Amino acid sequence: MAKLRITPHQPKTLIWWFGRRESIDFSPPYQRKGRLWSTQDKAFLIDTIINGFDVPKLYLADFQYGNSQLNSKRLAYAIIDGKQRLEAVFDFFEGTLTLSSDFVFKADPSLKLGGLSLKDLRRSYRNVADEFENASFDIMSVFAEDEKDVNELFVRLNRSKPLTGAEVRNAIAGPVTDVIRSLTEHSVFQESIRFSTLRAGDQNAAAKCLLFEYENKLVNTKKQNLDDFAKGIQIDRKRVDKNKLELSARRCLDTFDAMDEVFLPSDVMLSSAGVFPVYYWLVRSVSEIYREDIRTFLVDFEEARKQHREAQKDLGPASEVDQQYARYDTLNRSTNDAVSHRGRYAILRAAFAEYIEETYDVNTYGPVYDDEADDTDDDS
Repeated sequence: MAKLRITPHQPKTLIWWFGRRESIDFSPPYQRKGRLWSTQDKAFLIDTIINGFDVPKLYLADFQYGNSQLNSKRLAYAIIDGKQRLEAVFDFFEGTLTLSSDFVFKADPSLKLGGLSLKDLRRSYRNVADEFENASFDIMSVFAEDEKDVNELFVRLNRSKPLTGAEVRNAIAGPVTDVIRSLTEHSVFQESIRFSTLRAGDQNAAAKCLLFEYENKLVNTKKQNLDDFAKGIQIDRKRVDKNKLELSARRCLDTFDAMDEVFLPSDVMLSSAGVFPVYYWLVRSVSEIYREDIRTFLVDFEEARKQHREAQKDLGPASEVDQQYARYDTLNRSTNDAVSHRGRYAILRAAFAEYIEETYDVNTYGPVYDDEADDTDDDS
């Protein structure tokens, strides 16, 4: 198997790269989500380019020669490092980005160019437009056949950057990471959740649910637990079994289907990634006939919890506050502890059962919960 090889790419202008933008894979498996930079960040890069300052090297997987098994999309290149920079450059070419209002052209500070687009520069300041279009990045071509080498290069290049645990985890090659990526394609992540996915928040939430299913109980979902799981190591330090992993993924998809029926598009009840795994376990455990009541219950529960917090604030620490809400608030501060998962679930489970029993005759309609989905052990 060929080793990783990195060589300088023949220098090309930015306008040359823009003309070939459709030949670049911006979303290979290891890559972070795009559009992380603010408009100000992108405008600053354009300022840097036009004024001739140095821009760090970009790294592209180069598939122009040979048939690499990593080139699933059959494109000439794939981004390894430099996605945000290329997106900013292409935005300026496409007219969706302008120079910042305080832009100063170092070669002629008398020019008033703030707020202008590339189209404006081409029309009135051709020399400035040329500075941008004919600039070039230092680009390194990466040749590799082993996905692990590319993933490791991505992590190493981003070592000093503020990657989230989920973003680093996404670069770990293996069946668990592949399953997590596939789970985030479910509509519950595409349509129902309201929390941000820009820093792989969806992958983090999916990983927790998958780990719950694999262990068949609520467990710790701290960074080390999820990292080990992504590397194929389960809680008891044994290797992850691929068949069991596949079954766990199927159970996740079944519950995600149910969550789609429970929650609304961009649901305010799914604004926090921290509650998603607990809500997942609740939906998983509730008998199908009562699932249509879950969202209304959660809305009422959160409103009551808010009112009790306000009462505690107004009346001081001596006030009598419903212990279940105070306990839930305390548990909610450590959302990745097994104790927190189990404790919050136990509170919701008991409260929902009471809520249902006030509305239905459970002797007629059946039990509130599927017994096999129970996990209320709270070893706090």
